[in-house]
Amino acid sequence: MTTRTSRSPRWPWVLLAISAAVAVTAAMVVGPDAVQGQLSRILYVHVPSAWLAFTAFGVTMLMSAMYLWKRDLAWDRRAHASAEIGVVFTGLAIGLGMIWAKPTWGVWWTWDARLTLTAIMFFVYLGYLALRRTTDDLEARAKRAAILGVLAVVQVPLVHFSVVWWRTLHQPPTLIKPEGIDMDASMFVTLMVSLAAFTTAYVAMMYKRVELARLEDELLVAERSTDGPVAGAAVSTPSIDGGA
Repeated sequence: MTTRTSRSPRWPWVLLAISAAVAVTAAMVVGPDAVQGQLSRILYVHVPSAWLAFTAFGVTMLMSAMYLWKRDLAWDRRAHASAEIGVVFTGLAIGLGMIWAKPTWGVWWTWDARLTLTAIMFFVYLGYLALRRTTDDLEARAKRAAILGVLAVVQVPLVHFSVVWWRTLHQPPTLIKPEGIDMDASMFVTLMVSLAAFTTAYVAMMYKRVELARLEDELLVAERSTDGPVAGAAVSTPSIDGGA
């Protein structure tokens, strides 16, 4: 009798490729900014990266709270996956911001309130991922990470409102502000397309990362199980009967 192996679906990879193609195409088709020129194209990756980081860390907080309530490791795996994706896109947002800052501000980095708080957020969530490596006990790991996952999200509003609360080199909000949207129509549409593409990519990445996290947990449980064969169990004691 043959056993049928379940195969991982391919649709997340297809969705991810389509999202990347849409975002790149939109950023290249729209006209350059009148002041910043071609440098403005970074906006269509930098802003969605920051948006995705905020979204991912918000999801981590929600999934962590659900784990503390339900004590189901499925919620912990979702929190872990979202935090990992958030760290990747926070790093991307910081890197792209530095590329934009050099020709605009004349420096790669300055201790601006927005930049400093974003860097702190990046390292705190790196700490969240490191915390998960401190033990192989799934329940203890999930509980510790969930507490930090709930508390760490306070940094998201701090980063977002930093340009309003403090004097900063970083430009103030362009989309979410009482006066309304202060952006050219074509640039606004392109940015919305990029945001939608990045959000779709997040969904695809979440699906694959949660799937991988489940397999990692299953492997960890299997390695710790005492039901498996023990090294040397197949070696039998030689018999001395029968002479040489």
